[in-house]
Amino acid sequence: MATAISANKAELIAIANAVASEKMIDKTIVIEAMEDAIQRAARARYGAENDIRAKLDPNSGDLRLWRVVEVVEAVDDYFKQVNLKEAQKLQKDAVVGDFIVDPLPPIEFGRIAAQAAKQVIFQKVRDAERERQYEEFKDRSGEIITGVVKRVEFGHVVVDLGRAEGVIRRDQQIPREVVRVGDRVRSLILRVVRENRGPQIFLSRAHPDFMKKLFAQEVPEIYDGIIEIKAAARDPGSRAKIGVISHDSSIDPVGACVGMKGSRVQAVVQEMQGEKIDIIPWSEDTATFVVNALQPASVSRVILDEEEDRIEVVVPDDQLSLAIGRRGQNVRLASQLTAKAIDIMTEADASEKRQREFIERSEMFQNELDVDETLAQLLVAEGFGELEEVAYVETDELSMIEGFDEELAAELQSRAQEALDRREEANRELRRSLGVEDALAGMPYLTEAMLVTLGKAGIKTLDDLADLATDELIQKKRNDPRRRNDSSRPEDKGGVLAEYGLSEEQGNEIIMAARAHWFEDEGEDAVADTSQ
Repeated sequence: MATAISANKAELIAIANAVASEKMIDKTIVIEAMEDAIQRAARARYGAENDIRAKLDPNSGDLRLWRVVEVVEAVDDYFKQVNLKEAQKLQKDAVVGDFIVDPLPPIEFGRIAAQAAKQVIFQKVRDAERERQYEEFKDRSGEIITGVVKRVEFGHVVVDLGRAEGVIRRDQQIPREVVRVGDRVRSLILRVVRENRGPQIFLSRAHPDFMKKLFAQEVPEIYDGIIEIKAAARDPGSRAKIGVISHDSSIDPVGACVGMKGSRVQAVVQEMQGEKIDIIPWSEDTATFVVNALQPASVSRVILDEEEDRIEVVVPDDQLSLAIGRRGQNVRLASQLTAKAIDIMTEADASEKRQREFIERSEMFQNELDVDETLAQLLVAEGFGELEEVAYVETDELSMIEGFDEELAAELQSRAQEALDRREEANRELRRSLGVEDALAGMPYLTEAMLVTLGKAGIKTLDDLADLATDELIQKKRNDPRRRNDSSRPEDKGGVLAEYGLSEEQGNEIIMAARAHWFEDEGEDAVADTSQ
């Protein structure tokens, strides 16, 4: 390439064509790189202060070199300006203010100039190649691609994809899978990131979507959209679960994915290094889907907790270990598949829990409503669990309980409201002892119990509350089924008032009400400034 610039016309064009073909970039980019290199060399020859341009004909190879100068009355810059008399020697109709072309003779490139030109061309071509790679792969996230292992560095596998390189990071590999240089591997394009040194293409063999794409390749009904994979969960290299549904009632989604004598699923299993795959019929009914997801364990009943986004699953005593799985694998995969936190308990555990809750609620009603044990237990048996339910339910619902009448119902509601007032007063005293300002009690939706919780969290003034984001105030504690709950993570802790079930709209209203005094202060400052 060092002799390329001084080569004859035909050689210049041949070199441009060869580079464009080899790097799979537009020939125009190579021609522009050559022109840029020639311009730099010419400026080094005639002076860097000159505005020198070069034009290389992409067909003939003819090279034109010229200097652009401005026509002025009095010359200040002899490199970029020329007076009218000299300008008219170059162009007869030149007038002051014109920019005219001053042709320059071709230059001979020395060794240093040729080397510099070579570097310019290489850099331009390299930049164009990187841009081409990025444009080619940027919209291909989620595709499966085949490549050849080029090298293994610090546990990360670098894969030659033909026109670019990708990397399978250690955490995206199938555990215990051994790959060697030269092996052909299939992987999922996870994401493509543009960087100065070229696009970074991150690949994965451990992502659930990799398994989904493999099934789409093996099962024509999935590729055609007749069968849909609604959810997938993996413990890479060990076990996986997928939830499938058929949009054609005549086609069994599970059978279609398994294939004749298991041929289709086995092809996927082999690609995933023997990973066992449970294929489960998907259902819109959460309880039904949870029962299916916990296969092969049998389930007695499912209890949904919508507020906490959790599911309690009761299984026979002899099914507990099967439902949980080795090292919790079965329930963990079922949690990922359903996107719900699942608690497994035996019949005995469930019975004990119900009995404990029954006793606790009965004792609470006895103490707070000042009623006997029989009446308290009757309330719990009818489904009442909180004082608020008794205080604010329609009187008819209470009076319809066997052995109750309207008078007793009204008395119970009155006692419940009095008990709630006592709780509120106790919380108010506790809140004040914690140093929480009375101004916070004026915020919408905030009860004294909530203010106590804020005070224990160190939020005691309007400014403290106003500094919070809505998520920090009300976001529910996230139960991520993909990992053990880690209370050290901010996203796992939830908002300060997460337990109270406030909506996002209510949270926004609380925060804006707390910030209102900021704008009032700004208004007062503005009035003070205008009066001075």
